[in-house]
Amino acid sequence: MSAPVIRAVLGRALRVALVLWFVVPLVPILLWAFANRWPFPDLLPQQWGLDGVRSGLAAGAPRAFVVSATLGLAVAAIATPAGALAARALDSGRVPLPRLTEAVLFAPLILPAFAVALGLDVLVLRARAPSPVAVVAVLVVAAIPYTTYLMRVAFGAYDSGYEDEARTLGASRATVLIRVQIPLLAPALSGAAFLAFLVGWSDYVVTLLIGGGRVVSVPILVGSFAAGTGNSAVVAALSLAAVVPPLILLIVVARAGRRTGART
Repeated sequence: MSAPVIRAVLGRALRVALVLWFVVPLVPILLWAFANRWPFPDLLPQQWGLDGVRSGLAAGAPRAFVVSATLGLAVAAIATPAGALAARALDSGRVPLPRLTEAVLFAPLILPAFAVALGLDVLVLRARAPSPVAVVAVLVVAAIPYTTYLMRVAFGAYDSGYEDEARTLGASRATVLIRVQIPLLAPALSGAAFLAFLVGWSDYVVTLLIGGGRVVSVPILVGSFAAGTGNSAVVAALSLAAVVPPLILLIVVARAGRRTGART
């Protein structure tokens, strides 16, 4: 076999392995989500049904999904432009003490989330900030390192000559931003927004401690059921449903990135 054929076979095998790596762990969850009775050591459930789905709906799953979606969208809306601005400033070299600035920006990745949330919880209580606002603010801080890193990589490959040419032709700053910079950085911006959305959507520690039990998101609801016994079906149903929105968003972001790359 020739080298190109071997590389093609290995690449296909790697893609299949990656798909199996993500799909196989979901199989037991999928079975449990529609199993009313699955005693050990049976290989498959003895009784199928929707008891887990009904229990999740009765426990407030729709409201929890709305809360998680709101947190994810709010965090993405704030952390994405903030990360882009931080990355642009760092890339331009106009930031004083850049090493210290980078250390501050990326500190949330190094410090334990539990310790940070406990410390900030005291400040939130003394500031008397509303729980939803406080949760979003802390999650934005946690998401900015991801958006900053991704956007800094994008700015490293960004050609500012397009902006110079547009200004030479008389374009204003707003026109350059809307018609030149954002379209060229759209794939990176969508990827950064997706990561920020995941931070808000999937967080448990910050939402639990800062929210004080008043902000009930999907991870909080799953954790409450997982803490008890005999709740495997409802935990599986909620967990499976929690995977769907990020997966759909990932597909949309990937397709949008491919279309943008094809146009450019």
